[in-house]
Amino acid sequence: MILDDPVGASLRGAHAGFAVGAGRVLRYDAGVASFAAVPADPTPADWADLAAMLGPGGFADLFSSPATPPADWAPVFTLPGLQLVAGSAVAVADRGVEVVELGAGDVPDMLALVEQSRPGPFWPRTHEMGTYLGIREGGVLVAMAGERLRPPGWSEISAVTTAPQARGRGLAGLLVTEVAGRVRARGEEAFLHVAADNGPAIGLYEALGFEVRREVTFRGFRVPG
Repeated sequence: MILDDPVGASLRGAHAGFAVGAGRVLRYDAGVASFAAVPADPTPADWADLAAMLGPGGFADLFSSPATPPADWAPVFTLPGLQLVAGSAVAVADRGVEVVELGAGDVPDMLALVEQSRPGPFWPRTHEMGTYLGIREGGVLVAMAGERLRPPGWSEISAVTTAPQARGRGLAGLLVTEVAGRVRARGEEAFLHVAADNGPAIGLYEALGFEVRREVTFRGFRVPG
């Protein structure tokens, strides 16, 4: 299924404008995302192409790809995770607060929020991957969520995060359902990823109508040199 290679499918489709390629290997422009995609059956030439693109000592974020790089590529991280897809009836939240679209002018605030709550990788141009929504209180951005990977027919909900002082009020769930609703309104389906040990987040997503599709393992490696 296309969701088994969401990075590659995105870079060959909706995100082709962000793609940097060599041979059969693709990666995102570094300011947008750190993810790289290799074929399901990578050859030594494919790994050589990726190494040349990233440079000696470069970081290869393989996301959920099961491909195994050469033995001299040093592991940086391994994180068990889950991939969830929106069910037939994603819950609709009562907004109660104003939800705003975030853009280039909001990047400093988005990066500051990410620094507080660490939802995952987020770079200065990550917001260009899709629509990002936020909630401000007293002018301060206290919650956000948006779209990241965009394989055909799907949109990944990501950067779901709430500032410490605003947690426990349902803001994350509200934004997830808002993003999911917009995705479905344009004829696509929503999916997302979460660390396997993040029980509270998994519980939230399941309560909102998301269902576990498969287990994944997120992995990053360092190019030799």
